[in-house]
Amino acid sequence: MKVFGKIVIMTIILSVCAMAFAGCSKSEIKVPGDNQSIDGSEENTTNGGIIKEGTIEKDGNVILKQLAFVYQGNTIAISDIADDQKMENMLGKADEIKTHTYSQDDGLNMDQLNGKTEKQYLYPGLVIKTLDMAENNQPWIFQIEISDPNYPTVRNIKVGDTFEKLQEAYPEGNLTGGELTDEEDDFRYEPVNYVDVMTFHIKDKKVESIRIYTMVD
Repeated sequence: MKVFGKIVIMTIILSVCAMAFAGCSKSEIKVPGDNQSIDGSEENTTNGGIIKEGTIEKDGNVILKQLAFVYQGNTIAISDIADDQKMENMLGKADEIKTHTYSQDDGLNMDQLNGKTEKQYLYPGLVIKTLDMAENNQPWIFQIEISDPNYPTVRNIKVGDTFEKLQEAYPEGNLTGGELTDEEDDFRYEPVNYVDVMTFHIKDKKVESIRIYTMVD
C-alpha cells in the first residue's frame, strides 16, 4: 500500500509539472498588439492602421503614403507614376490636359527643368501636375490641388471640414500664423523630410482647399 501511495503521489506531481510546463509554453506565444501583425511581423501603424510617418513601396517608387487623396477606392499620391491612361483609369477622362515643355526662353526661370515636360490634368475641383523626371523619363505626380469635397485625404479630411476636425486628424501639423483666427491661414503638414508637404488653406475656420506637393530641384 505504501508503494501504491508513492506511485499515486508521483503521478500527481508529474501531472502538475506537465500542466505548468504547458502553461509556460503558451505564455511565450506573442499576441499581436498595436504594432504587430498576426504572423509576428512588425507594422508601422497607429490609430487604427494609419501610417503617420515613413515611406512605403508602391509601383517601384518609395512614396510618402500620407501625401495622398482617395477617389472611388483609388489612392493617388505624390511621386506616383501616372501617364494619361493611368489617370483616366483612376479618375476618369480629364476635362482638360495642359502641356508645357520648359526651355530657357519660356520666361519661367526654371532652368533646372529645361527639356522636361509638365502636364496638368484638370478635373472639377482637382488639378494634378506631373513631370517626366522619373526613371526612363516616366511622368510622376509632383503637385495635387484640391478644391472639391469629393477628394478626401487618406485621413478622411476634405474641403468643407472644420479646423477642429482637421487638427484632430493631423495633430503633427501647424498653423502658419501660430493660432486660429477669423483671418485666412494655412495649416501645414510635413510628415518626414521637409521636401514633401501638404497644406490646408483655412477660411472661416474651415478647409477651403488642399495642396499636396513636393519640391522640384
